[in-house]
Amino acid sequence: MSSTLPTRRLGALTVSAQGLGCMGMSHGYGESDDDASVATLHRALDLGVTLLDTADFYGSGHNEELIGRAVAGRRDEVVLATKFGFANKLGEPTVIRGDAPYVRRACESSLRRLGVDHIDLYYQHRVDPQVPVEETVGALAELVAEGKVRYLGLSEASARTLRRAHAVHPISALQSEWSLWTRDLEDEIVPVCRELGIGLVPFSPLGRGFLTGRYTSVAGLAPGDVRRSQPRFADGNLERNLAIVDRLTELAAARGVTAGRLALAWLQHRGEDVVPIPGTRRTGNLEENLAAVDLELTAAELTAIEAAAPRDQVAGSRYDEGSLSFVDR
Repeated sequence: MSSTLPTRRLGALTVSAQGLGCMGMSHGYGESDDDASVATLHRALDLGVTLLDTADFYGSGHNEELIGRAVAGRRDEVVLATKFGFANKLGEPTVIRGDAPYVRRACESSLRRLGVDHIDLYYQHRVDPQVPVEETVGALAELVAEGKVRYLGLSEASARTLRRAHAVHPISALQSEWSLWTRDLEDEIVPVCRELGIGLVPFSPLGRGFLTGRYTSVAGLAPGDVRRSQPRFADGNLERNLAIVDRLTELAAARGVTAGRLALAWLQHRGEDVVPIPGTRRTGNLEENLAAVDLELTAAELTAIEAAAPRDQVAGSRYDEGSLSFVDR
């Protein structure tokens, strides 16, 4: 595999065609191993990944500290993306904040944990329903003017919010869930992003690992794994969703690749402004994910992939009701 990946643009920001989501290195999917995670991060940089994605919420700051440790001495190779907005720590009741004083404090804290003097891409993790997005983006624009932040992004934002935010300061990227089994944003949000020149950064592009075919039940998941509480992994829904994976696996076998690589390649083909950020803690998974960048699919193959995973046949919502309540809609 080449140590140089193709690049894509998120607004005016150039990044590798695939990034690395780092959340799972600190929480969400069972116990973590910092040394193994750092090794994976270094391998990602060696293979040409430039976009590393974290957030102050991941591990209550641990993930940013981990990324800072990994990129020390290699800062010029990395586009660092982090997020703010969850004012609570893990395990506490959810509090979303986007007020100007909080934005500044969150940025200063992230810079300290990352050990850097600027953040390349700074996202609002969730839109604060109590604070006009104009105030939030205005505060972010001040950080840009001061050189503490280079580019701005939003996560899980509606088309209307994107328009309002972009009118205050250019928004370079929208980070939202997008995969073969989560395609809601294609109807309205993707067209608005393209109208405004906002790049798309899909998280969970492999359906939290489900589309790889690795998980046929929740029995093998760690006790604290977030997927245990997600509707698509619940009894009844999981079995119905496995039929999608079975069809993908058949198509993948015909190409001599894995279902996961095929699902990622489908997403990579959605446009030159699409930069998926599959997450992993393991170098083997990292290399498998990056192989999707070079997998060329014909129009007929893309059609067959979509037919194997019809939008109306995905069983269960992507979040439980509590988590969905914090998504801007």
